[in-house]
Formats: sequence, structure tokens, C-alpha cells
Amino acid sequence: MDFSTMSREQITLLGSAGCVMLSMHFTVQLLSQHLFYWKNPKEQKAIIIIILMAPIYAINSFVGLLDFQGSKAFFMLLESIKECYEALVIAKFLALLYSYLNISISKNIVPDGIKGREIHHSFPMTLFQPRTVRLDHHTLKLLKYWTWQFVVIRPVCSILMITLQVLGMYPNWLSWTFTIILNISVSLALYSLVLFYHVFAKELKPHKPLTKFMCIKGIVFFCFWQGIVLEILVAMGIIRSHHFWLDVEHIQEAIQNVLVCLEMVVFSVLQQYAYHVAPYSGDVEAKMKLSKKNE
Repeated sequence: MDFSTMSREQITLLGSAGCVMLSMHFTVQLLSQHLFYWKNPKEQKAIIIIILMAPIYAINSFVGLLDFQGSKAFFMLLESIKECYEALVIAKFLALLYSYLNISISKNIVPDGIKGREIHHSFPMTLFQPRTVRLDHHTLKLLKYWTWQFVVIRPVCSILMITLQVLGMYPNWLSWTFTIILNISVSLALYSLVLFYHVFAKELKPHKPLTKFMCIKGIVFFCFWQGIVLEILVAMGIIRSHHFWLDVEHIQEAIQNVLVCLEMVVFSVLQQYAYHVAPYSGDVEAKMKLSKKNE
């Protein structure tokens, strides 16, 4: 392959494809390990859904690069797919934390050791909830509902937004309305996760929940804030179009997609550590027994 004869667009597309393949490689490697040591289906199903986030984001961004002159509705669809999957991942992460503590909402199982713990709400949740509540089955069910509401609201809003965009009935005020609704929804979902972690940080520490959660929010964080930075660069005139047939919005979208493809390789590697298969392969148990013998 002679790179000297290739255009910058072709090299960028080839490099992004390579990043997607690397992201898929690391994810499939971790996925196959969990399937091989399939010992705790409840936990490992949630883990598999979570670790698929990186390659799904990478593939989604690569599709955007293949048709970087697509319509606004097309890019809105790609963005909605990512955000809908993010909603599912957030809900599954809370389910994973519940599983770590042997909590089952469907079976009404709440270990006696964690019943009665105090949960302290902060503003603005104190407008709707008492400042201090005792942990019980009802409270845990409420936290679950707060995460799953985003899983429902996100795709419903996406369908409405795309339909209105295609029909040409999507004014700015409506765009802002959807943005406010979605921000409130995702904030409530994330609030329930942070609240649960704060109450059970000590019990969850052996499972490295913070590392696991940072892999999820890191993906979303980079995608969101680099999008803001790119918008600022466009507004300042640093990013501009040099072709009459290509507007600056499509260039901004292409840069964003290339960056996401690169970043997903990093996050797929980090997931190898955060969601390691060792707790299910017996390696951890063997090390604990060995340390006890040495003592």
C-alpha cells in the first residue's frame, strides 16, 4: 500500500478504520474471557453490555466518517444511537452494583447488613424528597427507576427529534426543550448512581466501582467536551471550510468522529483492567487462599 498516492481523506479514513478494529479486538478479547469463565451470569451480562460501549461508539463514529456530508437528521440518528446505549449502560452499571451487594429488587432481597442505612439527599432533590431517608426495598427500587427512566426517555426523545427534523418542523426553541428534558433525565440517572456509591463506598471498594464508572463517564466526558471545544474553535474561525461544497459543520463533525475512533482504543484497553475476568476465573480466590495460608 503506497500512502504517498493517497489523499488526506483516505489516510484519515484508513487510520480511523484501524482504530475501530483495535477497539473491537481488545473488547472481543475481554468478552471472550468472560464467556469462557461464565460463573456469574447476572454480573457478567451487565459487564458485557458495558464493555461493548467503546466499540459501538467507535463503529458509530466511523459510519459518520463514511458519509461525512450526510444530513442533520443522519447525524442526529448516529448521536441518538450513542446516547441511547449510554442510557442502557448507566442502568446496567447500577444493576451491577446491586449484584455486588446481593441486592435483588425483583425477588425483594435486601441483605440485613445494609438495611436502615441513611441516605442524605442534596439540593435540588430535597425539593421532592426528604433530606434523610432510611435505606429499604422501596428506596432501592426508587433508585432503579431513576436510572431506567433515562433508558425510556432518551429513545422516545430521539424518535421525536429525528421525525421532526425530517419533516422540517424542528425550530430552535424545540431543540432547547429536548435538550433541557434530556439533561434533567440523565442528571437524575447519574445522581442515583453517585448516591448509591456514596452510601456503599466501603463495601464496593474491592470491586473497583470508581474505576469501572470512570470508564463509562470518561467516554461520555470526552465526546461531550471535545464537541464543545470544536464548536468554540468553529465560532472563533480556527476551524473553517476551504471548499464551497463542504460547510464547516460537516468538518467539525468529521473531526469529532476521528477523535472518538482514537479515544475508544484507549478506553477499550482501560476496560481490560477495570472489568478484568480475574474475579470469575478463580485467580483472585486462589490468591486470597494463598495469603491466608501464609498468615
